Formats: sequence, C-alpha cells, structure tokens
Amino acid sequence: MKKTHVILLGLTVCLAVFLFGCSSGREPSGGGEGSSLTDSEGKTVMLPKDPRVVCLYGSYSEAWMLAGGEPVGVTEDAGSDHKLDLPQDTAIVGTVKEPNAEVILSLEPDLVILSSDIAAQQDVKQVLENAGLVCVSFRVDTFDEYAFMMEQFCRVTGRQDRYEEYVTRVGERIEAVKARAAERGEDGPDILLIRAYSSGIKAKTDDELAGVILAELGCHNIADDHPSMLEDLSMEEVIRSDPDYIFVTTMGSEEKALTYLDSLIAANPAWQELEAVKNGRNLVLPKALFHYKPNHRWGESYEYLAGILFGEE
Repeated sequence: MKKTHVILLGLTVCLAVFLFGCSSGREPSGGGEGSSLTDSEGKTVMLPKDPRVVCLYGSYSEAWMLAGGEPVGVTEDAGSDHKLDLPQDTAIVGTVKEPNAEVILSLEPDLVILSSDIAAQQDVKQVLENAGLVCVSFRVDTFDEYAFMMEQFCRVTGRQDRYEEYVTRVGERIEAVKARAAERGEDGPDILLIRAYSSGIKAKTDDELAGVILAELGCHNIADDHPSMLEDLSMEEVIRSDPDYIFVTTMGSEEKALTYLDSLIAANPAWQELEAVKNGRNLVLPKALFHYKPNHRWGESYEYLAGILFGEE
C-alpha cells in the first residue's frame, strides 16, 4: 500500500477509532475463562472464551471454522473463492488487499487474524492496534505452518477433536505419500514451477506450497540452479534445462494469466520442443489445492502431485 493510501486510511477511520475508544469499557464478548494464542511471529495474546473474531483472509476464515469457530467478519474471498457456508449475519470487511478498517472496528472484535505476507493487511494492522484491537498474523506456506495455526485455533475453541480430524489425520496421509516417494529410491524428475499473472510470469521454488511439496517428493527444481529465473523467467534457460515437468500456478484471473503465458509460448516455437510439452507434462495446477491454502485438503495436494509424478491413484 502506498504511503498516501496509508494516510487516507488513517483519516477515514479517525471517527471510528474515536467512537471505539469511547466504548472501550465493554466486556469481552465471550466472558469466562479464555486462553492464549501465539501467531507466526511469536506474538502471544490472551483471549476470552468464545471470542469475536474477524479474519482478513479467506483461507484463515476457513481454518477458524474448521477449528470450530465462527467469524463475525470475513473478507470477500471467503465467499467468492472459498464458498464458505457462513451465517447470514457475517459481515464482509472488504477484500484481502483492501480490508475496511472502519467496518472491522464497528464489529468490536476480540481478535483480528491477518496474513503476514500481505502488505496492505500489515498497514491496516497498525490502524487497528492503535484503536485498541488485538491483532495476530500468520504465514502458512507449509503443512507444518498450517498445523501450528490450527493448534492455536483449536486451543482457543477447545475443539481438540477438530485438530485430530483436520490436522493429525491429514498429516498421516502426507507422511504415507512421502514414504512411498522415498521407497522408490531414485532421483526425482527435473521440474519447472511457474507462477503466471495477467502481465508476467516468474519461476518459483520452495517459497510457495507447490514448490515445497515438489521438493519433499524428491523433485529437482531447475530454478534452484538459475536464481535469476525467480525475477525474470528466461525462456532460453528453460529450453537449455529441458525439464521433465512444467507446473503452472496462477495469480488473479486464471484466464488472463494463461492467455499471457500462451502469448509468450507462441512467440517462441522452441517451447513446443521441450520434453515436458511434447509428453503432455505441462500442467496447470488447481487453485483450490495449490494457490489458496489447502487447509484440511493438504493431503490431497500431496496425493495430486504424487499421482502425476509417480502414477499413483
């Protein structure tokens, strides 16, 4: 978020901050004995029982609900992308990249859950904390990070059974897939992982969940040998490396991202000579499993890639 936008954001919520401060004597909504929660940055907060929670990321809204919670406010993607079954009175508090601080404040939440990776959310976090709200941030790019977040959520909700169902059992599926990959006792294939946008493409490594899974399944990412590809994908380097598989994830509009990627490929006929392309191993990964945080479907993400790489059902 640009500096001018931060200033405007602060101005637009001044009145809401003032009004919120005047009502600071309110009792915590849950009442009774609460619990602690620690976020990805090591920050620990104390919460009342049954806290009023606002989530600024659809994947985290889903995780909170899997843990047995019910958010009072969510961002638009909770419904549009994740299709969450939300109560009718759940407030929409803006978008992932443009959360509405005034609406969030009006809900008087006990906790606001944000993403560590989204700059706009970290900007609005300052406004919310200055108004007296308790905010925590999570980063979830691996199953272990998801498990940590769910451990925190389930402690607050008191639903250990949800942790067993949506974390422990999922972890067992993942370990089974990794064990089968290890038993193969052979070097994994060379792969290229691409993230496509409507106006650009970049190679990715283990800085996103698909890259982490591919590495854990024994694949060799050619971008590890050519770090420059992470900023500017070189078609020449791709053609020279000739990977066995090419995996594509998309950001934003999938149609626009793939149209842009196709335009670059069409301009370079040598792309069609790549082994991955000739053998039908140039694959677009489903957003539900590899762009959004898969949460309780993390095991499916591992199994999906194992099915492609090793012919597993």
